[in-house]
Amino acid sequence: MLQLLLRALPAAACDGGREGESRYASLFKKLDLNEDGRVDIAELQTGLRAMGIPLGKEAEEVGAGGARPAAAAVFVPRHGSGGAHGVCSVAVGPRTAPGLWVLRGSAWTKIFKAGDTNQDGQLDFEEFMQYLKDHEKKMKLAFKSLDKNNDGKIEASEVVQSLKILGINISEKQAEKILQSIDADGTMSVDWNEWRDHFMFNPATDIEEIIRYWKHSTVLDIGDSLTVPDEFTEEEKKTGQWWKQLLAGGVAGAVSRTGTAPLDRLKVMMQVHGSKSNKMNIASGFKQMLKEGGVRSLWRGNGVNVVKIAPETAIKFWAYEQYKKILTKDDGNLGTVERFVSGSLAGATAQTSIYPMEVLKTRLAVGKTGQYSGMFDCAKKILKREGLKAFYKGYIPNILGIIPYAGIDLAVYELLKTTWLEHYASSSANPGVFVLLGCGTVSSTCGQLASYPLALVRTRMQAQASVEGAPQLNMVGLFQRIIATEGIQGLYRGIAPNFMKVLPAVSISYVVYEKMKQNLGIA
Repeated sequence: MLQLLLRALPAAACDGGREGESRYASLFKKLDLNEDGRVDIAELQTGLRAMGIPLGKEAEEVGAGGARPAAAAVFVPRHGSGGAHGVCSVAVGPRTAPGLWVLRGSAWTKIFKAGDTNQDGQLDFEEFMQYLKDHEKKMKLAFKSLDKNNDGKIEASEVVQSLKILGINISEKQAEKILQSIDADGTMSVDWNEWRDHFMFNPATDIEEIIRYWKHSTVLDIGDSLTVPDEFTEEEKKTGQWWKQLLAGGVAGAVSRTGTAPLDRLKVMMQVHGSKSNKMNIASGFKQMLKEGGVRSLWRGNGVNVVKIAPETAIKFWAYEQYKKILTKDDGNLGTVERFVSGSLAGATAQTSIYPMEVLKTRLAVGKTGQYSGMFDCAKKILKREGLKAFYKGYIPNILGIIPYAGIDLAVYELLKTTWLEHYASSSANPGVFVLLGCGTVSSTCGQLASYPLALVRTRMQAQASVEGAPQLNMVGLFQRIIATEGIQGLYRGIAPNFMKVLPAVSISYVVYEKMKQNLGIA
């Protein structure tokens, strides 16, 4: 792992026998600062820091010019959608200099959970040694699963082949970047010793866990719900981490949507009421809303927007798992296309289930003060005046919008990822949080841009029954009317506030998601 650490724990320590045990004992003694025969988390951190291994925020200050360290990890194409989840950091800690590694705080928790068999919050020597032995066995299995030709070395072609089996396609050049971050002797291949030393004190134990960097996830909630759902490993499903991540993403989405609700309502108002004759802009739109209903009116419709997060996320997750099972190939593998189709179908299923809430959100947003006393009153009045079919007005353009949104979101993310790998990844395959957030923001924005005309037509169809004098047109009729009276630009009414909310929405959802992860104990 690190040259300093290798002095304390050489290769022999990872082999059996008395010599190995004496090496474990030597390292344990260095970590047991109060010499009570036990090591707690504080001692483990302090001891390894004393040996020259920076931890947490310190790591960002280490290295030439104070450059922010990049983590050694593996790029994977986006499988899924809020979770930021492209922001998952489970695999390898950042590298600050040749042979110098950082262990993230979340790693200590997993190490202690795995090693502390009697759950007393401390590791005695037997637990410490048993953890390292058990961990090495798991790492050996992961190594062998990559070493396809059984020559004791992992090469770029084997990385490409192994990830392809998992439904993940990368180029050989990208695979070389992965190896470069683990390869200690510069041979462009990784032997068992390099693999073991690299992962010795990291809780990642299998290939699925090791490749989770560059997973493009939906923790970046920008208010739209058309993205492909998130992926979860088998371990996350068994340990219950999946529902904690979904909960964290849901809370992050709720806070983010609430924080950007005024811009979202302004977008809806401009989509419904904006025209050549009524040139509503951002300033005049806010003035009109404040004059009509005061400051509270800026959040009109936000309650429904937040409430629908839970059922939509749950249905999308369940449906995604079912569609994946249906589309799995005979060899048990699921390719990129199958994952995309599964995700799109899951999104359509979730949207179909909660679509009446989308209609309620729009009606509340464009409603006048006192028109509805709340969500249930709005639903009751719509049902009484327009019947059940009113709850699915605009459904067709909404479903059609899933394909361009998710497809372009995915394609742009892959393009940005590949560009970063080829031009900016020098000694590490991990891009860091800011690059991940940037790629996710840009790709989601491009997806919105492509599907925006359909979103606008959907919103107008949802609201047209409540707008006095508005003709009741279908999707094709509305497209024709908008283009005839307003031109192509009419299909993009309200896009300015829509783009304005992206950056604050992404920032809020990321910060809240990270805080929720800490509170829920997600590694």
